[in-house]
Amino acid sequence: MLRKIIDSSWFYFALAGLLIVAAVYSQLRFEPLERPVGDAADIRAMPEREQLNVVFVVIDMLRADRLSAYGNPRPTSPVLDAMAANGVQFMNVEAQSSWTKASMASMWTGMYPERTGVQRFFHAMPQEATLPAEILKDAGYRTAGIWRNGWVANNFGFGQGFDLYIRPRQVRPEHKVTRSSPGVRNLPGTDMDATLSAIEFMTGAKDDPFFLYVHYMDVHQYLYTDLSPDFGTSFSDFYDSSIYWSDYNIGRLMKALRDLGIAEKTLVVVISDHGEAFFEHGIEGHARNLYREVLDTPWIMALPFRLDPGVVVDQRVANVDVWPTLLDMLGLPPLPGAEGVSALPLILDAAEGRSDGTAESDRAVFAQLDRSWGRVDAEPVPTLSMVKGAHRINYLTNNPDRVEVFDRVEDPKETKNIASDRPELVSELKSEIDAFFGRPKTAWSSAPEVELDEMHINQLRALGYVIETPGDRPQHGDRPGKAIPKPPVAKGESAEEVPAPAVQVPATN
Repeated sequence: MLRKIIDSSWFYFALAGLLIVAAVYSQLRFEPLERPVGDAADIRAMPEREQLNVVFVVIDMLRADRLSAYGNPRPTSPVLDAMAANGVQFMNVEAQSSWTKASMASMWTGMYPERTGVQRFFHAMPQEATLPAEILKDAGYRTAGIWRNGWVANNFGFGQGFDLYIRPRQVRPEHKVTRSSPGVRNLPGTDMDATLSAIEFMTGAKDDPFFLYVHYMDVHQYLYTDLSPDFGTSFSDFYDSSIYWSDYNIGRLMKALRDLGIAEKTLVVVISDHGEAFFEHGIEGHARNLYREVLDTPWIMALPFRLDPGVVVDQRVANVDVWPTLLDMLGLPPLPGAEGVSALPLILDAAEGRSDGTAESDRAVFAQLDRSWGRVDAEPVPTLSMVKGAHRINYLTNNPDRVEVFDRVEDPKETKNIASDRPELVSELKSEIDAFFGRPKTAWSSAPEVELDEMHINQLRALGYVIETPGDRPQHGDRPGKAIPKPPVAKGESAEEVPAPAVQVPATN
């Protein structure tokens, strides 16, 4: 009977079908990295390891609350959820600006925009700044950056310290690609281009310590594939679908680490530069204001070993803390002049059960945005946001009497301005801000300016930006048929006093 079954052609059809199903399943399932279980002592001993690679992933425009691990009921992030469950997850992270270049400059230097000077579209990273890639390279690491966002391109100075710093070549998509709107220009290719380039680098560098930076853009583009669940047809739904697709790409990176046999030698870090608004404060997009939805970002780390259970850090941290923390964990020299602080003590406290679980602290963290950052000839309109304790304060730096204050415990969505009801609180918060502006300047004092040629301008326009150069008429690029609301202004303030940036930042950019 068995022989009859084996000789039957249907047996081979069935076997082929099972193999196809197995192949598909192997691509879609998210297996945890095969790593030994570790504890706080292993975290402390990480600098003593003979080889410890760093894979540093930036998912552009990813707000924390849209990940399952941060409370989204939708299954948007199975890979990141698994990383958080057996790694380190920071629950309260504040970005330093609501657009990429200013935010990334702060992340790489550990300094706030006030100190880096990178606040307008023509600003570049100062050569005098020391970036993490330079420290890692000096320590013997092979360094590579693979990016798809033109704001972190070589011409803006972000390639310092990298042996290889490239925009990945476009490859043929493995799956059907879906875009948010047929009339919107998007970057060529997908995040899979960056993933495959990253795997190629890891394959060649696996025998040496390496630092790999991968900057994904498909969430920024609202782009996803047929692998993503069907969450719906609104732009908010498209956003969640694109998160699933970028999460899948991270799964491919994790699988490559396992296949190459270096998962136990690698620290994987996933963060974001800023979030995205869905009309919580009157706009869709980012780079127009400094509220929670555009500043709350994730920070998840998979260590070279599993933590059981994973470590959750509730205390507030900031993106300026990311590299002070990582360099501390690696036992390498700190970033000179960094305002961020290492969160390693918080990680160890949580790992050893000493954390009290509170998210609030007395430490103040800051975010900044020049609201005229996209206009060449416009006067600066600097906006500052500070979170301290349970409160956020927002105001225009050149007109500090117009203030917003929110109680983030009673009003987590930051909708009720209590400034007029709490003058003593406003005065207390302002004194903290005065101290912030009184800090010493950096050695370079201001960021160099870069003149963009037509090629670079067109590359940035491919992201959805409309850059106003001298002689241009102001434009407002957005999805077809959708008007851009004017930016919210304080009571008694005219829109002309607070211009929207000419480089529009709708949800597609």
